[in-house]
Amino acid sequence: MAHRIEFRQHGGPEVLRWTPYTQAAPQDNEIIVRHHAIGLNYIDTYVRSGLYPVNQFPSGVGTEAAGEVVAVGSQVTRFKVGDRAVYCQSSLGAYSEYHQVDQTKAVVLPEAISYEMAAASFLKGLTVYYLLHLTHPVQRDETLLFHAAAGGVGLIACQWAQALGAKLIASVGSESKAERARTAGAWATINTQSDDIAQRVAELTDGKKVPVVYDSVGKATWQASLDSLQPRGLMVSFGNASGPVTGIDLAILNQKGSLFVTRPSLNGYITTPQQLDDASAALFAMIAAGKINVDVPPTQRFALRDAEHAHRALENRKTSGACLLIP
Repeated sequence: MAHRIEFRQHGGPEVLRWTPYTQAAPQDNEIIVRHHAIGLNYIDTYVRSGLYPVNQFPSGVGTEAAGEVVAVGSQVTRFKVGDRAVYCQSSLGAYSEYHQVDQTKAVVLPEAISYEMAAASFLKGLTVYYLLHLTHPVQRDETLLFHAAAGGVGLIACQWAQALGAKLIASVGSESKAERARTAGAWATINTQSDDIAQRVAELTDGKKVPVVYDSVGKATWQASLDSLQPRGLMVSFGNASGPVTGIDLAILNQKGSLFVTRPSLNGYITTPQQLDDASAALFAMIAAGKINVDVPPTQRFALRDAEHAHRALENRKTSGACLLIP
């Protein structure tokens, strides 16, 4: 009998339950992956809480994991039994010992990349890929503002931006997180607890401000993000850690310099197997070249059955960078 984490109603971390289940056989285009490491992402808390409501209960949690393919459907061509696999766009249920995944949502994991590295970096790394290469193609010597830069996505963004030769200004919540961002490659840091974000951006850029802001915080940083942009700059709002941005007055965008705003997601950019292959190849190349490293400290490796505790740590800002669940 296998086990997974599921919940039967939206709510706090206490709704998560360690539950036995019987793993079904794969459908024609599915693979079954026996998990070695599972990605823990802030978006998982949105699903659990109901900010992103599910359609049916009981529901699984999570969409990212890495492991070994143990069964394949009759129409599967991308994998064979025994292959190493990683995915991050599956149906809900990655918080489990096994999971069935559409073959078009997974890629073969190179031998040089560990399961833990893959599960800690795949969703976050593909997110950084589309943000820096597709949403706004970042140029060498370009300056950008990235909020929550000591988080899992942010630390990869610091490294990737440095590899591109860009100047990433890292917005963080403490001096210890600022140090982590600088170590990862941030050009400069802003402590949101003590600094005025827009004022500090203006100081760092000699009054020019930045052409693009990447903001996963949401409500708490929305105004400061707009105030940090150059005329016709791009506000990229890709998360809601402090709550969703609501009641937007479009006239504000005009008043602050004919600004652009976008609300992207990975599922809007990675929609075909070829796009997934291209994005994952770019990420794997960065890891193989040593330009991106994702370190998960022991305190941020949680047993799968302790997912409730892991969610509490995540929401109480007790973590920094990537976290994992280990079956």
